Amino acid sequence: MFESASELSRRFAALRSGADFWSLRHVRETGEHYRVRRDVALPPAFGEDCGAMLTARVAGVEAYAATSDLSQAGLQAALERAERMARALAGHALLETRDLPLPGGVEDDVAPGYERPLAGPAHWFEVLGAESARVPRDARLVDWSVGLAVTCVEQIQLDSAGACLRRAQRFVYPSLSVTASDGHDSQTRSLGGFNFGQQGGAEVIERLGLIGAAPRIADEALQLLLAPNTPGGPRDLLLMPDQMMLQIHESIGHPLELDRILGDERNYAGTSFVRLEDFGHYRYGSPLLDVTFDPGRAGELASYRHDDDGTPARREYLIRGGILQRPLGGALSQSRSGLPGVACSRACSWNRAPIDRMANLNVEPGERSLAQLIGGIERGILMSTNRSWSIDDARNKFQFGCEWGRLIENGELRGVVKNPNYRGISAHFWRNLAAVGDASTVEVLGTPCCGKGEPNQAVRVGHASPACVFRNIDVFGGAAR
Repeated sequence: MFESASELSRRFAALRSGADFWSLRHVRETGEHYRVRRDVALPPAFGEDCGAMLTARVAGVEAYAATSDLSQAGLQAALERAERMARALAGHALLETRDLPLPGGVEDDVAPGYERPLAGPAHWFEVLGAESARVPRDARLVDWSVGLAVTCVEQIQLDSAGACLRRAQRFVYPSLSVTASDGHDSQTRSLGGFNFGQQGGAEVIERLGLIGAAPRIADEALQLLLAPNTPGGPRDLLLMPDQMMLQIHESIGHPLELDRILGDERNYAGTSFVRLEDFGHYRYGSPLLDVTFDPGRAGELASYRHDDDGTPARREYLIRGGILQRPLGGALSQSRSGLPGVACSRACSWNRAPIDRMANLNVEPGERSLAQLIGGIERGILMSTNRSWSIDDARNKFQFGCEWGRLIENGELRGVVKNPNYRGISAHFWRNLAAVGDASTVEVLGTPCCGKGEPNQAVRVGHASPACVFRNIDVFGGAAR
């Protein structure tokens, strides 16, 4: 761990610059991917990426240059490119960064369990093969796969003010999916869908329930094949955490990114229906809605002590009692807008500059058990595991689809329905939040591939949520009304 830290620090100390401030962010990422499909082990994949981003600040203007050449000459050349760009921009900058806080101190941020090594390929193929073999032999089960992806990231931040911030993280993504077909229809059921991962080690696989899940997932795929289509019309909607995650991500997370509100993403990923003047009084949801930025939650994908600008990270309420409190904006966007934000300046790799990104964005639990949530619904539907999503450029109107549906009548779960979908408008939807599950319903999940920025950046985002009930939501089946 941090095997190159001492040599990198020596090379950084030897760099020379006429800039007012300069910094280096070194990132090394390794990955391994294993998959067994229909009891056949596929070739494993391994990858490694390593490089550094150099930043120079001159007369309040900041510029970047990245390099994979980590020699003394390579780092010096990149720093000089950054300084030249900063000087060239000095007379044309739209804003200055001279007043932004500088990172400081020396700190190691090592995720729990990172130092414990994981088993090798032979072990994982044995585990995945055993799970694949648990899929029942039924002619209608036409495809299935079990997989595991592991990514390790080590990052070192050094700057001319004396900061040395080091971070080590391991991300674990188990996967399981089964597809059933009768020749006329096909249905896929998966464990958590594509948003299924945590920080940690081998314990993540057990914690997320991969081992032993294949028979249940296969049975649910067959149930979906035989199930009727989801009925249309207004109903109460019970969303399980693996769908709440997508709902939080798309209709709270992206709209609250401050650079998007300021217009930076307008020509690429869109803008936001939220305005700068909304913070502090806008009713985003019902009084039951509490949403936090929480980078300190162990195991969640975007837990860290400092963001990629070196700003210390701490838990903050973004929405409290349904009222909008603060945006997802790092130091630069806070300076531009005059609003308080959070430590969320993040880059996906060594060759990207930090921008405002979601990190751990969580709905806080309420007081009702799952049985109480179901018991409070007269006519509704339970939906679980996202399979499709669509939302407009302002992150306002949306339409989401799920893998799994169960009707709820008079406070009791009834039959399975397939192709469950629902739609709404973000703020109206959250204002219809009628019940929030307690801690026993909470799941910690996350996605490894939230995209944003030009050039594109795909970052890891965590979402923890309880199950939640929404009143009078427009639901529909496979064919829209």
